[in-house]
Amino acid sequence: MGETRIYREETPVVKICLEPFEIWSHEISNKEFSAFVNATGHKTRAEMGWNASDTRGPGIDVVPSSVVFVSPETPKNLNWWKLTAGANWQNPLGPEKDGFEFQAPVVHITREDAAAYADWAGGRLPTEAEWEYAARGGLNGALLSWSEAENAALQDKANTWEGVFPVINSKEDGYASVAPVGSYPPNGFGLYDMIGNVWEWTSSTYYPTHALGEGAKLYPDGYDSAQGDIPVGVIKGGSFLCARSYCYRYRPAARQPQDLIFGTSHIGFRIVRDKAE
Repeated sequence: MGETRIYREETPVVKICLEPFEIWSHEISNKEFSAFVNATGHKTRAEMGWNASDTRGPGIDVVPSSVVFVSPETPKNLNWWKLTAGANWQNPLGPEKDGFEFQAPVVHITREDAAAYADWAGGRLPTEAEWEYAARGGLNGALLSWSEAENAALQDKANTWEGVFPVINSKEDGYASVAPVGSYPPNGFGLYDMIGNVWEWTSSTYYPTHALGEGAKLYPDGYDSAQGDIPVGVIKGGSFLCARSYCYRYRPAARQPQDLIFGTSHIGFRIVRDKAE
């Protein structure tokens, strides 16, 4: 687990022993999440908003909303995220824009929402180590999820950003935004979209290295220097917004911190179950 060739937060390479587990072949789709909502009446955090008195939240009143990617007019504009009122899993681009597809991966999901679905489905969220092992597809030590001989023609293997990020997406892979689950070939374990499409939640707490030291004791809810004391979890796999020139994170070892307060238009999840011996 881990990587030394790209980003510092992926280091050091460590050995982890995993118990047998089963993992969903694809990201949880809107159709699957709809069944959960219909059965339980679950309201996502994006649909509820935040009350300033909630100690788990941002400390201010926030109307029902979520974070949506909006492509800026120029690459010099680094503000491409917009907190959008009414954006949620049923309105992924906002209430006034079409964008909902049953076979697309569900997005605007917090880790709490994802864990609730997993519990309903008789499973749980994968740990970071489980997710990374599954994403490698048997190619332990490889940089990507496919063999070195297949490194070209990324557009045939995953949904990432082609063109000039964040203003021009040439859609060489067929999609400017999320793709329906299972749109690209599976990895060596038969798993779809472990790389690209949408980031995926894990159950793991984020720290900026695999060598935790005293960090876990000092910051039990995770730590990211850019986010201060905000609790952060690990997301994996990259998304349709990952470009080689900006975010080379469509790789098994890649990892990123995500606050537990808001979902976004490019984060989803899949679940695992412990496998009986």
